[in-house]
Amino acid sequence: MKHFLVTLFLFISTQFLAQDYQVDLSYYLPEDITYNSQIPTPKSIIGHEIGDWHITHDKLVQYMKAVAEKSNRITIENRGSTFEGRPLLLLTVTSKKNHKNLEEIRKNHVSLTEDNSSGINTSEMPIVVYQGFSIHGNEPSGSNAALALVYYLAAAQGSEIDNLLANTVILLDPSYNPDGLQRFAYWANVHKSKNINPDPNDREYREVWPGGRTNHYWFDMNRDWLPAQLPESRARIKTFHNWYPNILTDHHEMGTNSSFFFQPGIPSRTHPLTPQKNQDLTGAIAKFHAKAFNKIGSLYYTEESFDDFYYGKGSTFPDINGAVGILFEQASSRGHAQESDNGILTFPFTIRNQFTAALSTLEAAVSMRKEMLEYQKEFFRNSRKEASKGGAIIFGDEKDASKVFHLAEILERHKIKFHELKNDFSSNGKNFKKGFSYVIPKNQKQHRLINAMFEKRTQFKDSLFYDVSAWTFPLAFNVDYSEDISMTQAGSEINKLTKITPAILSKSKYAYLMEWHDYYTPKVLNAILKRGIRAKVGMKTFSVENHQYDYGTILVPVQNQDLNEDEMYLFLKEISEENNIKITGVSTGLTIGIDLGSSQFKTIDPPKIALIIGDGISPYDAGEIWHLMDQRYDIQITKLDTRNLKRKDLSRYTDIILPNNWGSALDKQSTENLKKWVKDGGTLIGFKNAGKWFNKNDILKLKFKTEKDSAQHISFEQKGKYFGAQVIGGAIFNTQLDRSHPINFGYKNATLPIFRNSTLFLEADKESFNNPIRYSKDPLLSGYISNKNLNLIKETVPFRKGKLGKGNVIYFTDNTNFRAFWYGTNKLMMNAIFFGDSM
Repeated sequence: MKHFLVTLFLFISTQFLAQDYQVDLSYYLPEDITYNSQIPTPKSIIGHEIGDWHITHDKLVQYMKAVAEKSNRITIENRGSTFEGRPLLLLTVTSKKNHKNLEEIRKNHVSLTEDNSSGINTSEMPIVVYQGFSIHGNEPSGSNAALALVYYLAAAQGSEIDNLLANTVILLDPSYNPDGLQRFAYWANVHKSKNINPDPNDREYREVWPGGRTNHYWFDMNRDWLPAQLPESRARIKTFHNWYPNILTDHHEMGTNSSFFFQPGIPSRTHPLTPQKNQDLTGAIAKFHAKAFNKIGSLYYTEESFDDFYYGKGSTFPDINGAVGILFEQASSRGHAQESDNGILTFPFTIRNQFTAALSTLEAAVSMRKEMLEYQKEFFRNSRKEASKGGAIIFGDEKDASKVFHLAEILERHKIKFHELKNDFSSNGKNFKKGFSYVIPKNQKQHRLINAMFEKRTQFKDSLFYDVSAWTFPLAFNVDYSEDISMTQAGSEINKLTKITPAILSKSKYAYLMEWHDYYTPKVLNAILKRGIRAKVGMKTFSVENHQYDYGTILVPVQNQDLNEDEMYLFLKEISEENNIKITGVSTGLTIGIDLGSSQFKTIDPPKIALIIGDGISPYDAGEIWHLMDQRYDIQITKLDTRNLKRKDLSRYTDIILPNNWGSALDKQSTENLKKWVKDGGTLIGFKNAGKWFNKNDILKLKFKTEKDSAQHISFEQKGKYFGAQVIGGAIFNTQLDRSHPINFGYKNATLPIFRNSTLFLEADKESFNNPIRYSKDPLLSGYISNKNLNLIKETVPFRKGKLGKGNVIYFTDNTNFRAFWYGTNKLMMNAIFFGDSM
């Protein structure tokens, strides 16, 4: 009998998948509901039924505005723009009565997170639900479902919807990723046939590089909730902390042969800072999803994949902020209809499942309203109890105010309180300077979030991770910090963060000097070279006019330049003030150490940089480099596509960057073109798997450490976990620096934390001076690594410099620009570009 029921259920589910490709609005909506005829249907605005075509972002915006104009249940706001100028919309959906008192409702709700929350009565308080869709642009069923959801919320009539709106404030984000959604919609729509072909081999289902998953600069934005480096993320984070929602949903897609997933995820992979009550509530909400999916006959599963560990994901970020985050994963049609193990998977079917999950979330929210509100109070109350011992964290860098400022910016975005440093002081051999350091009191409501950002963790229940296992922010920024200082060191609380202003540049007739420590010195140097001004880099330390200058100091002579003294002064003064970089005018070339006319000052040539992109190249790694150059350093970069690299004249470039790739990215002719260019004097900079390609093509000989391993006493069932445990998903390791080597110019400490998510262990060179960066004997700082890999990485190197003909080949085993928030190692690549010829 049980076998018969399962067979019948699968048959019925397949029929839902295999129905006609075209449906009308009623296919999505609940039965036996009447709708307000004054509210426009999606078709009346966008010109087609939901699911007939992939919604483009402009049409999505058009419909949202049209509904907001007609409905007294909805208000709409634009919170900013993407890199491509698309609006970041937010719809606030609730009853007409609630809208009249919305700011009071918001303030009362936020008060649940404050000190005085214990006396607040939640019995009449609405619950706040943040519903967001399609943060990966090529997972579009979410944003298309938002059309149906908004129509339902605006037009449905009856006691059920009245009760929902009276007891809920819905913050609805119809497109987390407007640029990616637009890119993918274009792809799917231009390949749609009148006679829809579900053959997986059809071009419709294989989008071209870089695909629609990412934003403009090819970032996976579902890793940016905590770092908040992108404009889309910053808008979301501002809304989140303005409201502190109780539930946040994140609608995704997964492989075509899957079904539908909703959380909880794998229990053993929940971050230890997340309370068990959070997971209990997630499980209770899951019952509402199960009931809704049972009703429509859709297959689903839970607790078998995905996790709640990294707090930078949309479904996990709420868990450390007193809310419950929920991940939805729908099997993807990746177009309009595609064959799958479960039958023909149509785009409308995927949309309906997402719509169903959105409604079941709201049903759960209303039913569990008081319990969720009380949990929020409890979360922040317990957080304060944990923080009651007091104390503070200090972080800073006495040589780099910019890097410190950007870490403080993240704290400010997350409503974490911090103070200026009262006076200069030292702790554990580190100097903390007023204006270059900040103090974070532990006793505040965001105590748990602070712990999540600053902790170092090396012990774990599980050895498998869906994403990174470490993200310790002071290590990512390479700032000095101490986690146990007294609040007596704190000055005034920072209410509005501002950049420190350097001393006004004094005019010189002889030369100007700029130390290389600040994060934005590469931007300033590039501006100097672009202006046609000669500049040199100091290979040794020296002292002049009572100031000690470090390795890598930039020298700009005044004489024999195209600009006269006055023009030179005004230009340097302008870029110093624009970038908050200290530039010092000196009146003599006579120093203690190398004099300013010494041959130990090497001329820096203006760089002309190209970045290899396209098929076979990681769009994430390439995008991070493009973003760094374009957005932070204002350095022009040429993107060279792998498809036609063999035909390009490369002689115009001084530096070419090869990001992580999959081995077959470059054909024989492209490879030979690159090799000839290097031999003629170019500098080739490669990352991660580029090293294997260097080896294979005799560009740079590298020896990687490996260890043969065989599985003993591992069952077939355990095979996946066994191999998964050898993966380094993302951990942080300590390295020792030779500060005199140009690759390390600008780093003031003898050690540097480095992020890695590869198992490429490069053996050290027999000559110690060729190993300017080297992993220590005890390298693990934070994150997971297997014992086998930990033994392999010890005293290996993440960097190698070689020669090929007249040119340079520079290799990094890992990504120095990870996800735009790994500020601490950005300068390594910039040193390779500006000082490669001096290494």
